[in-house]
Amino acid sequence: MEATLSKRDKIVEAALVLFAERGYDGTTVPMIADKAEVGTGTIYRYFENKEALVNALFQDCVKQFNDAVKRDYPDLGSVREQFKHVFFGMVRFAKENIHGFYFVDTHSNARYLDPESRESFRQLMDFLHAYAAKGIEQGIIRPLQADVLIAIVFGAFTKVFTLIRAGKLKETPEMLLQIEECCWDAVSVHTKNG
Repeated sequence: MEATLSKRDKIVEAALVLFAERGYDGTTVPMIADKAEVGTGTIYRYFENKEALVNALFQDCVKQFNDAVKRDYPDLGSVREQFKHVFFGMVRFAKENIHGFYFVDTHSNARYLDPESRESFRQLMDFLHAYAAKGIEQGIIRPLQADVLIAIVFGAFTKVFTLIRAGKLKETPEMLLQIEECCWDAVSVHTKNG
């Protein structure tokens, strides 16, 4: 038997879909209430305002994203193994919570994020920056700014998942392995013999 969602869970789920698809400014509290099938006043029992709701949601999604890429992270593995782990952690997160994935992507630099939301995102980025710095130091990853390296991989990854979600690409394990390899090739240093 499927568990019944609490009113708060329904609100959060509805808000996530609307914020991911319509953006913050394109989403109103009455729209969230309608999608969640609750009264508008019910939302204010759980969240002071729309900004409080979007921040609670952002922090939750960043935590899920962080957990997905850090779970069982091979600290002692090679830079290549660590890249593969992070990539497939992103795959897990996107498959488990596609709206959360798009929400983090589209809201990470938003003006309405509070200090706690900014700090949660900074922790995720610090982890990725440290990974990139280690790879650059070892001469394995291209000596570009970490944000550039992240944008190359995350941008390609996001576009592919957008095409999968739109039904334009059929996701297969083989395709995901090839995409991971292409992303690695885009950020890794290549030698003449390798």
